[in-house]
Amino acid sequence: MKAKAIVFTGVRQIEVKNVTLKPVLSTDVMIETYWSSISTGTEKMAFEGLIPSPPFIFPFIPGYETVGKITKVGAHVNDNLIGKYAYIAGSFGYEDVNAAFGGASQFVVCPVESITVLDGIDDPKCGIALPLGATALHFMDLGDVQGRKVLVLGQGAVGILAVQLAKHMGASLVAATEPHQNRLNYSSADLKVNPSCQDVSAELAGNEFDVMIDSTGVMSAIETGLRFLKFHGKVIFGGYYQRMNIDYSQAFDKELSFVAARQWAKGDLLRVKELIKNNTLQAKKIFTHSHPVNADLAEAYHQAFNDPDCLKMVLNWKLEKENTD
Repeated sequence: MKAKAIVFTGVRQIEVKNVTLKPVLSTDVMIETYWSSISTGTEKMAFEGLIPSPPFIFPFIPGYETVGKITKVGAHVNDNLIGKYAYIAGSFGYEDVNAAFGGASQFVVCPVESITVLDGIDDPKCGIALPLGATALHFMDLGDVQGRKVLVLGQGAVGILAVQLAKHMGASLVAATEPHQNRLNYSSADLKVNPSCQDVSAELAGNEFDVMIDSTGVMSAIETGLRFLKFHGKVIFGGYYQRMNIDYSQAFDKELSFVAARQWAKGDLLRVKELIKNNTLQAKKIFTHSHPVNADLAEAYHQAFNDPDCLKMVLNWKLEKENTD
């Protein structure tokens, strides 16, 4: 079966192409995509050719934030799933192109155990936020934030969700720094600081933080944040960093701990689904922009990667269907 998919054909090159799906095996499902979104972390690095590992060899299909309806199931899968919305973390179900995640396709074939059925969520599009929410939840678990003061660097999509989760999980104080005021306006932090127009030292004066979570990847921001950690404080690195370059003296003097958060743990997607279902996690807050797949995709990717006002770009695969469902 053929399907149209978003394909990175080279460094900073993108096309919508027809690709060949692998057949649906006995434990697989086929999903028709309604919405996917653009990752401004790993996906951006892959788009720019900065991840040289085998799955990211051009050409490849990106995408690990996909929601659609189950249209077909394998012989050993309960056919009651047909017609249900599900989140898909990606797929390797293609015959003629690499799949670096592989979720940005009109139809996706994947094992049933790799999907998360979105029963009970009022707006299934919110399923797009599951991986970011699970990433932020993993930060909380690694940081053991209950009863602690938490500083979150960056109020992009994952930073905004991290603030919500830190408060939900009992942090005694949550502060956030973000140089773009429009992003900071979305934040629910107890204390919000804009380093571009405020004195960070003055605004955070009197606070020593137990945990600092970085969602910026900006070494200067991390280095500044270290000043506000208490002795034996903990730093959570929230993503993939090509190279670390920070002043070691503060880490040495305070005996700080550094933890790399690679990926969410098993079960975290379901935990986040429940938080969205009961409105504890306000996922819709991060969906600031949308773009149809049949229009100029290069424009959508450029905006997602470069416009600080764009927290999360949602790609509409079935715009007319979205308006009627």
